[in-house]
Amino acid sequence: MMNVQGKSDPPIVPTKPPNKAAAAAAEVVEGRGGAKGNAARGSTRQTQGWESVSPALGRIRDAARRDKSIRFTALLHHVTVDLLRFSAFQLKKRAAAGIDGVKWDAYEANLEDNLRDLCERVHRGAYRAKPSQRRYIPKPDGRQRPLGIATLEDKIVQRAVGEVLNAIYETDFLGFSYGFRPGRSQHDALDALAVGIYRRRVNWIVDADVRSFFDSMDHGWLMRFLEHRIADRRLLRLIGKWLKAGVLENGRLLSTERGTPQGAVISPLLANIYLHYVYDLWVHQWRRRADGEVIVVRYADDMIVGFQFERDARRFLAELPQRLERFGLELNPEKTRLIEFGRYAEQNRRARGLRPETFRFLGFTHICGKTRTGRFLIRRHTIRERLSGKLREVKDRLRRMRHLPIAEQGAYVRRVVNGFLNYYAVPTNSRAINSFYRHVGWYWLRALRRRSQNTRQTWHRMKRLFDLWLPPARIRHPLPDWRFDVKTRGGSPVR
Repeated sequence: MMNVQGKSDPPIVPTKPPNKAAAAAAEVVEGRGGAKGNAARGSTRQTQGWESVSPALGRIRDAARRDKSIRFTALLHHVTVDLLRFSAFQLKKRAAAGIDGVKWDAYEANLEDNLRDLCERVHRGAYRAKPSQRRYIPKPDGRQRPLGIATLEDKIVQRAVGEVLNAIYETDFLGFSYGFRPGRSQHDALDALAVGIYRRRVNWIVDADVRSFFDSMDHGWLMRFLEHRIADRRLLRLIGKWLKAGVLENGRLLSTERGTPQGAVISPLLANIYLHYVYDLWVHQWRRRADGEVIVVRYADDMIVGFQFERDARRFLAELPQRLERFGLELNPEKTRLIEFGRYAEQNRRARGLRPETFRFLGFTHICGKTRTGRFLIRRHTIRERLSGKLREVKDRLRRMRHLPIAEQGAYVRRVVNGFLNYYAVPTNSRAINSFYRHVGWYWLRALRRRSQNTRQTWHRMKRLFDLWLPPARIRHPLPDWRFDVKTRGGSPVR
């Protein structure tokens, strides 16, 4: 049974707009498909217990949608063995192990007993969150990004709790929030941004980024935000255990008074909840006071806001740091700026003797351009550093595997090219696609030539290998407005 209670002074949580509401094009609520990990999905049996898990989460979702002021007092009992089993099978089987060294294959050998024991410990309060193992990965700008690798049991419980929380917060999150949400992807955010600029009077763009967001979230504020919807003290204590578990780095246990480890299963959802109250609700109310039109797109801590008038943009950019500072966050001045961008931006800037401005979002540089017929066009090109960094990685990898069989090399090259095309093969990005394709082919040829001093490998022979192993370099994504209209089921008010 699910218990709920009312709250005397609930936070302002606007409902999502219906299809015919006068909302900005970039923020129309998109339909939810059967994406992997979506708690709303109930037509496909994922595990032995999914049939009993899905209706329970559906009842939570229905209650949260009916009343935005409801606080759920009993949620932890939904974390059952069935939900833990479902969560376990959603994890990557080859993921790195945490500090306990337990990997999926060893845990799976006695899976049912392990899950029953884990479920019992969670419900009687004997479960203890373990510190995350610190690892660093290189960022595109040359710096290191810290990751926290949780233990396998922590990942399973976090995934299960995330399913329960998603059933509540997916009804609260606003339409312009795209990061780490079921049924939404980076391309959905890119499409929404492009459609918003095309169909609204956008002349100025504020490109904002929060400095070290995942390391800066205030635990006190986060728990207060969670209490707006959750009154189950056991579930709140469980989340608090993960926040306070600490990080193990070079054999030293470091306490964590702020932030949540990047790489933890629960971290993206907690980050979305934090920014929902800190940023989304605030900007949703702020634009009602604007003189002109405003569009908003947010993917995690990457924020893009489009304005019709420069005075609105400058006022927003002046008030945003104050809002974030109140909750322990800070804008990154190196990645936050106001630029002139839109239908007439290039023409206006050239008339003043200035070059057109561009901005970066989700791996693409956005450029003001024109079609062959003179119509306004947003050109999206792969960020140069991303392209060159990936090519360096491929070059080094092929050099190290040049003595392996051709089949292994071809399988690797196919995975790399497919991965690049799946993300970057968007309209107007043909130059980067062809450049990547040619460079990968040249690196592969050079690696094969260095297998022997008497090699006879030529471009003509390589052509047969390309035809056998490499997918064709072609555009894989439709135009932004086409896909956006399909996903919103024609519900755009500016269709």
